[in-house]
Amino acid sequence: MNLRTGAILVTATLLMSCSGTPHTPLPTDLIETRLAAPLDNVKTALTQVLTDGGYDVEWKDDSTLETSYREEMHGPGKRLYRWCFGTIKSRVNATVKAADDRNTALKLEVLSEGKDGIFTSWEQVPSALPQGADNQLRLIKNALQLL
Repeated sequence: MNLRTGAILVTATLLMSCSGTPHTPLPTDLIETRLAAPLDNVKTALTQVLTDGGYDVEWKDDSTLETSYREEMHGPGKRLYRWCFGTIKSRVNATVKAADDRNTALKLEVLSEGKDGIFTSWEQVPSALPQGADNQLRLIKNALQLL
């Protein structure tokens, strides 16, 4: 094998290893629904459920709620553990609006990111079941005592 053939093989190998399938975005973990409860009751239940779930809740205005990332692990070595071994972290965005005196429109979105080692970066992953939008809605309905 001469030098020119070797260079062509190396170049072809590098090009093939760098190409890959395009990264397709995951579907959003989003729920839009109407709850048979007054606006203030839904806001209270939403705040309580997310706080109990480990989120720091912040109301941006009267209808928009945002959380920080959920505290997945506790302890002094948590940052090192996450950096080395990875984990899934999630946060929630919600919008509530009064549909009328007795009903409230709720839009709930759970955003999750994950990584699995030192040399990987955070990327969008499916929500873990306990933090998923379906389960959060179920907990909110339970807090409101809705069937």
